[in-house]
Amino acid sequence: MENFRIETKEEVNEYLTRLRYALDTGAKLVFQAKRKVDESRDEKYTNQYTIAHVFPDEDPQVVLRRELKTLTVKNYLRTVKDNRFPKKSEMREFGKIYNGSEEIYIKIRVELLTQTGYVGHVAFVMSFHYAVEPFAKESFPYQK
Repeated sequence: MENFRIETKEEVNEYLTRLRYALDTGAKLVFQAKRKVDESRDEKYTNQYTIAHVFPDEDPQVVLRRELKTLTVKNYLRTVKDNRFPKKSEMREFGKIYNGSEEIYIKIRVELLTQTGYVGHVAFVMSFHYAVEPFAKESFPYQK
């Protein structure tokens, strides 16, 4: 079971500001189009299917770099500790609506993201797929 916490609105805003700056200044973006977990999952809930369906004919790298920069504190769900890799940084989970009703679950980790010196940092997109379970309004601590 993952350990999670809810960061303050200020912490989330700071994280997103640093993420946008890192993406704008050349941070490497790693995206798992195919994942082992997807082998036993309905194809609709895979990263590869979601990107192809929501953003047809677009390069996934361009899409993700652009879409990550549009996240706001209102999209924030929670911050989770990776129990499989406890020495790695925490992951942030977000939810966003596309095309009016398509709920997309987004989970990212940014390694070595500090307040200065963004060269060599990596934004790792673990999940960018249709939400398996519908989002509940109470899941978004800063949606109000």
